[in-house]
Amino acid sequence: MPDRLPIDDALPALCRAMADHGRAVLVAPPGAGKTTRVPLALMDRIGGRIVMLEPRRLAARAAAERLAEGLGQRPGEDVGFRIRGEAVPGRRIEVVTEGILTRMLQSDPSLEGVGCVIFDEFHERSLNADLGLALVWESRGALRDDLALLVMSATLDAGPVAALLDDAPVIESLGRAFPVETRYLPRPLPAQARFDLEAARLIAEAEAETRDDPGGTILAFLPGEGEIRRVAARLADLPVEIVPLYGAMDFKAQRAALSPPGAVRRIVLATAIAETSLTIPGVRVVVDGGRARRARFDPGTGMSRLVTERVSRAEAEQRRGRAGRVAPGISYRMWARAEEGALPEFAPPEIAVADLSGLALELANWGSDGSDLAFLTPPPDAAMGEARALLRDLGALDAQDRITAHGRALAALPVHPRLAHMLAVAGRQAAELAALIGDRDPLRDAGADLALRLRALRDPARHDKARGALERVRQEAGRLRRMVRDRPEMSPGAMAAHAYPDRIGLRRAGEQPRYLLSGGRGAVLAEGDTLAAERLIVVTDLDGAGRESRIRLALPVSEAELRALFADRIETVEAVEWDARQGRILARLRERLGALTLSERNLDAPDEGAIAQAAWDGVRAEGLFWTAKAARLRARIALLQDGPDVSDAALLADGDWLMPFLGRVRHRGDLRGLDLTQPLLNLLGWEGQQALNLLAPAHFTTPLGRQVPIDYDAETPSISLRLQELFGVTTHPVVGGQALRITLLSPGQKPIAVTTDLPGFWAGSYAEVRKEMRGRYPKHPWPEDPTEADPTLRAKPRGR
Repeated sequence: MPDRLPIDDALPALCRAMADHGRAVLVAPPGAGKTTRVPLALMDRIGGRIVMLEPRRLAARAAAERLAEGLGQRPGEDVGFRIRGEAVPGRRIEVVTEGILTRMLQSDPSLEGVGCVIFDEFHERSLNADLGLALVWESRGALRDDLALLVMSATLDAGPVAALLDDAPVIESLGRAFPVETRYLPRPLPAQARFDLEAARLIAEAEAETRDDPGGTILAFLPGEGEIRRVAARLADLPVEIVPLYGAMDFKAQRAALSPPGAVRRIVLATAIAETSLTIPGVRVVVDGGRARRARFDPGTGMSRLVTERVSRAEAEQRRGRAGRVAPGISYRMWARAEEGALPEFAPPEIAVADLSGLALELANWGSDGSDLAFLTPPPDAAMGEARALLRDLGALDAQDRITAHGRALAALPVHPRLAHMLAVAGRQAAELAALIGDRDPLRDAGADLALRLRALRDPARHDKARGALERVRQEAGRLRRMVRDRPEMSPGAMAAHAYPDRIGLRRAGEQPRYLLSGGRGAVLAEGDTLAAERLIVVTDLDGAGRESRIRLALPVSEAELRALFADRIETVEAVEWDARQGRILARLRERLGALTLSERNLDAPDEGAIAQAAWDGVRAEGLFWTAKAARLRARIALLQDGPDVSDAALLADGDWLMPFLGRVRHRGDLRGLDLTQPLLNLLGWEGQQALNLLAPAHFTTPLGRQVPIDYDAETPSISLRLQELFGVTTHPVVGGQALRITLLSPGQKPIAVTTDLPGFWAGSYAEVRKEMRGRYPKHPWPEDPTEADPTLRAKPRGR
């Protein structure tokens, strides 16, 4: 073996734990040597092959090469590896990516011939690692009690993992780390600061400050490929070698970052791929941009989108540690010291934030809903519900969420279930499209039309900057093509519709290219995009943000194709709706595909109940219109102590009281003419009406027997009547416990007094009123004592 490594001190305890318990958790910092030493230490103590999982293809291949080198071999003898698109067999040790282990378990749950499974870099908490651990643990308990299991991690709270594995022994290696000086920004960056500009500035500063001492390679962490390209362009004038490192690069370009540096100083611009699982030689300076890119799934939209977030403290510590693996180093952090406390402690596990449709399919194929498996973090119910709904839509699950034969076929394909469904239905012709959608966009600035990318795949030489990415996609397409059969020819748009039945877009009216998607969401194309004039498209990539997601990639599709593909999903429905713009009810017979209306025509005889419901929608949109009669009734009802709430808000909350009266409404004019009196009476019921008439009568009956309407709109119930009509009344009228407010009128119907105390008025103010009115209306009676006079509406007889 090569020089002694820190992990060597922990190996005896680890080997004893594995021999005694068949399981263990190993915690060792980056650089301790766990990836290259542990499988070799266990190789002669384990009966059967050792399978070690790595989170990334580059890491798996590099680990296999280092393990083989430790044995004085090349991969293909005792050590092999299996990654997407490439497999080199090994007799004793096989390094695989996490998805490969899932395929192995699904085809052979007992893992025959395998003696130990090692989960390396488990702290990254990838979805496939969590699933793989749950499946291996169940296989060990049900089929293979001799199967050894080891979880290795750089930064992990080992307690929960050990508890999950039935109190597995925890072995710790202190590792070997040289001191690392941490330098922060003097103050936080302003919110409007450009990330690539500030990152390039900090990297240039780090290069200048460390050019002579301590020197060495500079490793800069950036969130993604786009930022790496922009920062590299800004650093082009530095006298250094700029080397990018990100997951979408081909292996040859990635390996350049892993090779020893030459005479010229090297700056490696890397994504999180370089945090733990790769050894980049000569690193003595780390520049941490403080950002990480993660996929986030929104159950409300059914879509995942990449978001750029602040790193966790654990991630920042891992990045910092890279500077102290070979010598004392320096870590530059692109944030102020005061901001550090706001960083989350750990990054969220992928199972908590990702699209779970692949997980749901694997679980169904395993015969489980997940509740009986040992997940360190259980999958969220909302995301799993969304995932199963999609799988049912694709025909992968039945109504009871059991896997179908079609679902098993999809699970056998190493792509997202959407793309697997497209491949299964469309066959080999869909391989290029599936490979394109499953990879990063090779032509990021070419608009949204995926057809341009398909043409570029057939002639990559015309796209010099994207040639490497296009070649990678072509290789993947060739691999997928070999996995499926030929099918009848169909257009790219029709193929995409199989994968995204919920993202078929119908252009809305208007100049801006806005679309309604069949799943009910809104989406918008950039103005001027070549697809902007298309009536129907299939969207394969959205940013998932806001009320209307931005369309990043799509394909045109014809209505004829959709009708042929989804004949069983197209429904003919009667649509009776209130049109707020026209202020009337529209009755249509519509052909619908999900939320999309493909065609419509007038409906001759709409259902009365549907008319009433549409009219009620109109009432809620337009508001209630009150006639004077209905308004008086409402005011009376409001006086009832135990009466219904007749405020507009309460009445508009539930339409049952009004529905029976809306069957003949057709337009806004009908609503305005609707008398709400009878609906309100019905709302009261018979007993309520009796109580209303008793406590808040509609009329006051005068001594002459005439009924005068009581006005309940004012603060106090009120009536207006001729003064003479109340002669002889010595008790003030009361309604609902309140004194009526009486406006006394002259014979000419003009107000002459207002009172809520009629006896008091007779005894007091009446004398002045009599004095003034006798001269103005001499033909009408004005007795000195009105309490003794008879009520009248007549003038005095002639001669009196």
